[in-house]
Amino acid sequence: MTVFLGLGIAGIVLLALSLIFDGILEGLFGGVLDGLFDGLLSLPVIAGFMSMFGFGGAIMLGATGLGAGAATGVGVAAGVAAGWLAWKFSRALMRDQTDATPRGTDLVGTAGSVVTAIPADGYGEVLLRLGGQPVKLAAKSAVPVARGAEIWVEASLSSTSVTVRPVER
Repeated sequence: MTVFLGLGIAGIVLLALSLIFDGILEGLFGGVLDGLFDGLLSLPVIAGFMSMFGFGGAIMLGATGLGAGAATGVGVAAGVAAGWLAWKFSRALMRDQTDATPRGTDLVGTAGSVVTAIPADGYGEVLLRLGGQPVKLAAKSAVPVARGAEIWVEASLSSTSVTVRPVER
């Protein structure tokens, strides 16, 4: 019983350590195992197997008294089930994709308004929307543009400045 409980506790400790050191087994051999087992040798999977093997075996041994062989069999079955669930859950989490991060070049072709007047060949400020959020950027224009005028972004000069032209209606 002590061996099974020790394995269960060691699995819980390994699971806690996997929060910090996950991926170490995949990178341990210089990428040789990378993609080979498709995450089956990750620390959460091994920890799930080890803890359920230990606790499942201890429960079987304590509840039925059938012996170490039956406890080992039940422990292995419980460990395989827990490892498989951990593997499937981690794969589902890794597939979670987000939208691409908006970039300054995404502003080209968008409309906005002038916050600070733009002198000819000088800089002013414009208010644009990037990724649904308002963004105030420095703006340069070949012609003067008054405050409050609607503008069109022609180019992105840097991450904080754009070239604009006034919208003519």
